[in-house]
Amino acid sequence: MTSDLEEIRKQAEAEIAGAASEESLLEIRTRYLGRKGLLTGLLRTISTVPQAERPAFGQRLNEVKDALDERIEDALQRVLSTDRDQALLKEQIDVTLPGRAVLPGRLHPITRVRQEIYSIFSGLGFSIVEGPEVETDYYNFEALNIPKDHPARDMQDTFYVEGNVVLRTHTSPVQVRTMERMKPPVRILSPGRVYRPDSDVSHTPMFHQVEGLLVDRHITLGDLKGVLTSFLTQFFGEDTALRFRPSFFPFTEPSAEVDIRCVMCRGAGCRVCGQSGWLEILGSGMVDPEVFKNVGYDPEEVTGFAFGLGVERMTMLKYGISDIRLFFENDWRFLEQFR
Repeated sequence: MTSDLEEIRKQAEAEIAGAASEESLLEIRTRYLGRKGLLTGLLRTISTVPQAERPAFGQRLNEVKDALDERIEDALQRVLSTDRDQALLKEQIDVTLPGRAVLPGRLHPITRVRQEIYSIFSGLGFSIVEGPEVETDYYNFEALNIPKDHPARDMQDTFYVEGNVVLRTHTSPVQVRTMERMKPPVRILSPGRVYRPDSDVSHTPMFHQVEGLLVDRHITLGDLKGVLTSFLTQFFGEDTALRFRPSFFPFTEPSAEVDIRCVMCRGAGCRVCGQSGWLEILGSGMVDPEVFKNVGYDPEEVTGFAFGLGVERMTMLKYGISDIRLFFENDWRFLEQFR
């Protein structure tokens, strides 16, 4: 029996020495020390050992069991330590690598230009007022001297929501709503999104507009020219030349288109300005007396002017952008240019 015990010990020690994984060591422990293990089996046969040899055999059997258990535990710690070291090697951070830069956010060019426009007009005493983008036919057209049969409606293709409800085609309804609740003097800027079913390199179904209104006693066309000249020279530069051309808008009389000398060719003539040397930049005019009557103002007591501009067009001219659709495509290569 003692020789069998020593044979089992040698075999177990050899297997422990050759084990390379936690799983194999646990299998060895079960095979030799488990409830049905080889050493446990020898313990059950101790009654067959001569009585004089039993104490020594039992003592030796327990020594072998304790020794094997200790060696298995040491081997387990060695294997686990090796696995942990290998895992750490795989997961370690190479501190010599350059860091990954976190790029800061930046303003969209439309937002940049909007904020610049707001800043200039705030310096001229205008306050910002906003209004609903879904409007009634009355505020979008009729209150602005554009009745249902007026040919000027053809100038503004319209998204109709239902009945007499539309997506606003300009921000002029904000001016009407403001005049209904405020008495003169009024000096406001009404920015926001507007909608017209148009889509090409210079038009999108949704775009941004900024309109201005100034109403007070003794306001003249000279005041309009002074305000717009100040704005455009601050926006495009002090050397910007501009001109006022007679035009037509149903809610202003007289009306004028405002042109600036082409920012691309400086007046020499190019594809952008159609070889004319001038670029149309905004519409303006003195508020029509009928509009004042619609909001309860006395046109004999007050006068005023209004103007409107497209933010996308201003941005295209400021940065030399040829296609309006680039603003809405979220192309990183395009937006990266405005860091």
